Amino acid sequence: MVKPNLPHPLPGAVGLSHLSAYDWEAADGVCGGSPHLHLVCTEAYVVTGGRGAVQTLSPDGYRDIPLEPGSVAWFTPGTVHRMVQGGDLRITVLMQNSGLPEAGDAVFTFPPEVLADPERYAQVAALRPGTGPDTAAAARRRRDLAVEGYLVLREALVAGDNGPYLEFQRAAARLVRAKVPNWRELWGAGALATAERTGAQLDALEAGEPAYLADATAHEAGPTRLGGFGMCGRRDEYNLPGVTLPYQSE
Repeated sequence: MVKPNLPHPLPGAVGLSHLSAYDWEAADGVCGGSPHLHLVCTEAYVVTGGRGAVQTLSPDGYRDIPLEPGSVAWFTPGTVHRMVQGGDLRITVLMQNSGLPEAGDAVFTFPPEVLADPERYAQVAALRPGTGPDTAAAARRRRDLAVEGYLVLREALVAGDNGPYLEFQRAAARLVRAKVPNWRELWGAGALATAERTGAQLDALEAGEPAYLADATAHEAGPTRLGGFGMCGRRDEYNLPGVTLPYQSE
């Protein structure tokens, strides 16, 4: 495997995308995205327009966090989250460890029988390329299946039974285990390399030899795919090294 080379990451080697929450109604009458968790990445929502909420499942229990312009909400690895549409909800998403979510660090809350079969999971999680009606229909079916499993987890957690939630976490970890070596390469070339670069810069400053400042420059970018179908909603992506690459599951 060729070691990834991510020479110009965003600050902190974060990932970036923009989302408009789905307005499709689910089985429980709520409009919104596909519940899922991340295994090693913290995710943040910065609300830029509209209203809505993010529903979360964690050892803290079930929470419904309101979202409005100016709100910031973030959730650590293992937290199941579901974006809920309340009206024109628009969000900028910041992802820790850029490249890892796109490489599979996200698992949908599908029912246990789907999670137990890696081939079936991959089949129902994948979407064909494009932004047309067939892809939209597949994304909605995927969302509905994730909500089906999520509602069972939420009901149990609200009733004081965290067993199904903990088993979902374990099933998610089993699904991604084989991907970890690739994630380690991406992390080493991205977030870890960024932190190590800061250490080297501090050493240079302490030594009074800030030669690295001669490399100062600026970068710019714009979205390269508009209106793609993400986990939570329609997604504008940045196809840049170390930023946001198309999801493998899509």
